[in-house]
Amino acid sequence: MHPKSGQGGAEQAPPYRLVRSQRKTLAIHITKEAMVEVRAPLHMSKHYIDRFVAAKKNWIESRVAKRERLRDEKAAFLLRYGDTVWLCGKPYPIVAGEGENPGFGGSSFVLPPGLPADGIKAAVIGIYRLTARRIIEAKLEIYTKRMKVSPAGFHITGAKTRWGSCSGKKSLNFSWRLMMAEEDVIDYVVVHELAHIMELNHSSRFWAQVESIIPDYRARKAKLKQLQETLAAQDWD
Repeated sequence: MHPKSGQGGAEQAPPYRLVRSQRKTLAIHITKEAMVEVRAPLHMSKHYIDRFVAAKKNWIESRVAKRERLRDEKAAFLLRYGDTVWLCGKPYPIVAGEGENPGFGGSSFVLPPGLPADGIKAAVIGIYRLTARRIIEAKLEIYTKRMKVSPAGFHITGAKTRWGSCSGKKSLNFSWRLMMAEEDVIDYVVVHELAHIMELNHSSRFWAQVESIIPDYRARKAKLKQLQETLAAQDWD
């Protein structure tokens, strides 16, 4: 961290880490650790950078406070018996059952008794993964026929920032975290990735393909963003 200060009585800039590179613009980035990082061109003057950061002080402080709150919430995250988790947009309790194998019982996540917090989380993730394979497979069967496309296959992954992806070889990936979303949102992600088989980009033609199947895709995309913000404060790693 390199504290900076303004000149001539100007408001003092908050502390930040300066990173110079072959870039043309000046940008402020708040890291996951709630640190302020300023990215600047190689020869831009420190005085100019200080004044820019000082002018953004209120914005920086609000973003840092948000990052700190998310960091603290994530550090405090744990699962216990009796807690509620989400599946296809609906809440279900975590309960202790008789068997040794965890599973979804239709009205609850049923786990072996006596698991520690990290064991409960691992068991719940395992249920999400199994459920994801079943649900995604069923939805692919529906939408591949409607869209007349044929993926090479699909995999369930632990991706944190990508709900789904499509490779150049038409192989699809879906994050198990998607199982927390509502059913219509899961449909949107499946259609989104299938559309990439025809258009490996986000061009107007791509979005036209998506919209032809999911006319309200924008609303579903917005709900996906809300879920992403919720998960940012939870430690599922």
